[in-house]
Amino acid sequence: MITKDGQNYIMNTYKRYPITLKNGKGCNVYDHEGNEYLDMISGIACCPLGHSNEAIKKAIMESADGFTNISNLFYTEQQVKLAKKLVEVSGMEKCFFGNSGTEANEAALKLAIANTKKHEFIACKNAFHGRTFGSLSATWEKKYRTKFKPLVSKFKFVEYGNTNAIENTISDKTAAVIIEPIQGEAGIIVPPEDYLKEVREICDKKGVLLIIDEVQTGNGRTGTYFEYLSHSIKPDIVTTAKGLANGLPMGVAIAKGIDFEPGDHASTFGGNSFVSSVALTTIETIFKENLMENAKNIGEYIKNEIQMLNKKSIKDIRGKGLMIGIELRKNAKEKVAEFISKKILISVVHEKTIRLLPPLIINKGEVENFISSFNEVVK
Repeated sequence: MITKDGQNYIMNTYKRYPITLKNGKGCNVYDHEGNEYLDMISGIACCPLGHSNEAIKKAIMESADGFTNISNLFYTEQQVKLAKKLVEVSGMEKCFFGNSGTEANEAALKLAIANTKKHEFIACKNAFHGRTFGSLSATWEKKYRTKFKPLVSKFKFVEYGNTNAIENTISDKTAAVIIEPIQGEAGIIVPPEDYLKEVREICDKKGVLLIIDEVQTGNGRTGTYFEYLSHSIKPDIVTTAKGLANGLPMGVAIAKGIDFEPGDHASTFGGNSFVSSVALTTIETIFKENLMENAKNIGEYIKNEIQMLNKKSIKDIRGKGLMIGIELRKNAKEKVAEFISKKILISVVHEKTIRLLPPLIINKGEVENFISSFNEVVK
């Protein structure tokens, strides 16, 4: 009944899996028949603390006694505390809050234009930065773009991981380079180790801004709160969303050395006190419970275990922390139903890559359950 009503009343923007979920606890979710599934997606990296986390529930209840949104005409305590925490963690200076990764990237693009008075951007082939017109213009995949052209025109695309391509493409009209430290929707593509550092040096030499999109890599997923921190650099603008408020809608663009003027940009719901409280609790819990260290250790364990299987059907396994891609030699989408029958939820990107983005709280026992099922499904 729920599935049928969903098909009748919800727009057809997702190819949804053939189960209807009711609730969750930790790394598990449950359907209406009470079946338990191990969640290796976590809302597409949105729930680093898993489901029904006690600290998050407490933050929600306490926030409900105040107000959900009083508008950004006023400062509110929770938003200010969150901004301060993000500045401390990122090493940046000021935050703009929106409600999603797309909005964070839109803000970053506008901020770059506002401060450079230039309108040209360099993005990477196979990049994904969002689906609204500005962020979609920075997104590579034709299936997302073609139907909605013309887009914002002044975007140039270069090969990901190739710093020479970036340097040779920058012109005197370039406002910024926008890159993902690891490409997520492209199939978990990890660039050469010195890539981010070299891009930072090129942007400094050429006098253009560097925007790093950490919508998927951020919030502890790769083993540091932001992936760029493990490369000892700072962008001019970093964006993140997804796991920032453990599943509640929030995105942020954090900048250093540049700012908007009143009226340049805005968001009615951005950084409202309710979601800010949850985001602050999420960050504090990630640090308090050493979940970034867990992401590193469990991520390495998963990759090592998969590699030991020595399956002929596996082409590659790559990623960092709990952002892992397992590329098969055949279409991985055909395996989704089999994983569901084993009570495992996975995501597939670029047809052949199984993408794992489990909660950062996942433990070895739960991972062994996944490995056992993987061994049976991927033959």
